[in-house]
Amino acid sequence: MATCFRCGGTFPREIRVTRTEECPQCNQPVRCCRNCRFYAPGAHWDCHETIPEQVIDKERANFCEYFRLNDHSDDTGSSGNRDSDTTTRRAFDDLFS
Repeated sequence: MATCFRCGGTFPREIRVTRTEECPQCNQPVRCCRNCRFYAPGAHWDCHETIPEQVIDKERANFCEYFRLNDHSDDTGSSGNRDSDTTTRRAFDDLFS
């Protein structure tokens, strides 16, 4: 299920993602890097796609032709890995204590 990065609200399955579409719960633009399945902090320009130019504000609506709404139905989603991430971080921190 696709969710808003800001409020966690779910988007209707039939949502048409245009540049002006906003999250029904928080009015955040839907078509922004943070809601894209290719958004990857730490990757080149924070994107798994080879984009021609950097998008500075990842939370603003943009015209990126690679945009695909992040759909968590095919993975564990951002909240699904939180426990694993915490455990991994704790193990890393324990190396230096």
